[in-house]
Amino acid sequence: DDVRRLTNFSTGKLGSQLANLLTARGHTVTLLLGYYAVYRGEQKAREIQTFTTTADLSDRLQKVAGQPPAEAVFHAAAVSDFTFGKVWERLPSGNLAELRAGKISTRQGTLLAELIPTTKIIGKLRQWFPNARLVGWKYEVDGDRDQLLAKAEQQIAENKTDACVANGRAYGAGFGLVTVPGRSVHLLHQEALFEALEKLVGA
Repeated sequence: DDVRRLTNFSTGKLGSQLANLLTARGHTVTLLLGYYAVYRGEQKAREIQTFTTTADLSDRLQKVAGQPPAEAVFHAAAVSDFTFGKVWERLPSGNLAELRAGKISTRQGTLLAELIPTTKIIGKLRQWFPNARLVGWKYEVDGDRDQLLAKAEQQIAENKTDACVANGRAYGAGFGLVTVPGRSVHLLHQEALFEALEKLVGA
């Protein structure tokens, strides 16, 4: 049977290569790829959609959720954690004045911008894909491996996902695949990760 996979990744490389492998093995793959992805290698997914903002990705995922049920969703997109809000300039008095102009001149000098947290897409995946295997990612630069694995476990618990891939400088070389509290598998390279992910979703 065909297995629909949804793969997202901001740089495009890991998500695209995972999509390529699954497609080559006979699965039906939908790849949601960031507009600003720097990786432009071969894309083999049956369907490729390009998203721009976090809101755009959210809309596209909801539309895909309305299609034939997905058996697995790989949410590897490093979407923006914040969006811009209001902009202020500091007056000679020290007070802040909000700027409302459509175009802000550089003559304004140094400005202060408000950052507003975006809604976490991963927290909505279980609602949109109630019967799918959901795999999230946790990429961290700061901290150490144990701290990162704890954050991966927290992501699973908070978002009702089935697994989390931990990587980044905080993890070190390779990847950690977390499925239940206190249990993680260390995977030395990308190929081992892909094999483990396919096995995880029962393909």
